[in-house]
Amino acid sequence: MPAGTSAPHRVTVLGSFTLHAHRGAVALGVDARRLVAYLAVHPRPQRRDALAVDLWPGVPVASALRLLDDAVLAVDVPGLLVTDDDGALALSPDVEVDLAAAMLLLRTLPEVAATEDPDLALLSADILPGWTAAWLVVERERFRQLRLHATEERSLRLTAAGRYDEAVALAQGAVRSAPSRESARRALIEAHLAQGNISAAVAEYDEYQELLRSSVGAAPAFSLDALLPPTPSWPVMRARSVMPRSAVQLPGLRSVRASGTTRRLVAGGSVPGAFR
Repeated sequence: MPAGTSAPHRVTVLGSFTLHAHRGAVALGVDARRLVAYLAVHPRPQRRDALAVDLWPGVPVASALRLLDDAVLAVDVPGLLVTDDDGALALSPDVEVDLAAAMLLLRTLPEVAATEDPDLALLSADILPGWTAAWLVVERERFRQLRLHATEERSLRLTAAGRYDEAVALAQGAVRSAPSRESARRALIEAHLAQGNISAAVAEYDEYQELLRSSVGAAPAFSLDALLPPTPSWPVMRARSVMPRSAVQLPGLRSVRASGTTRRLVAGGSVPGAFR
């Protein structure tokens, strides 16, 4: 598409479904909306029989194909849908899809320097949350894992570059999206430690232990312990008993002993600003 021009049609599936044409938002019926959303999530041309079966599971193929034909007619947006020589359906190559832009961002983000500020808004939402169609579940989870991993990696790179506030904000977003995901907690704890915010790192560590305890009945050993190795200033949690945050040894506070062994706080090996 030439520079300075905009797509004739735009479909969004991240966060919610919308279809925009030059004349503005386009309202679609239920079946037409599901068809356009499916094609936005699956960018390759789709065979009509497989597409019909996915959109109307449990319906005889002949009936599902008739429903598909009706849905295509109901879209009624010139230039939105195209059919290849084999009759497979797809969105026109000129249609702008936010998921496609997000996938491109995921592929290119590792090459973006930590000193640059790419727009990461496309990585803040899931694909059509609230939609329960079986064809959507796998693609939604795949994109969710990709965007969480990219967010965590970006946070770690920002921490290494000394951009602590941005690193914390990104990692906090990952934790909100997946509270039980250890790699998200690790990125957030490392950012707090590198920033010198020891109390926030301690709080995240404790909160994660408590979450695991409440969800699985115990807080098993996990690799976050490597960030907080045993020393004379921190009671160890190898027995996995809940330790109140008031027992944490922070600068200026008296030492608290428990079970004869204690723990200190350090940042991860690759993150600057370690506290020893």
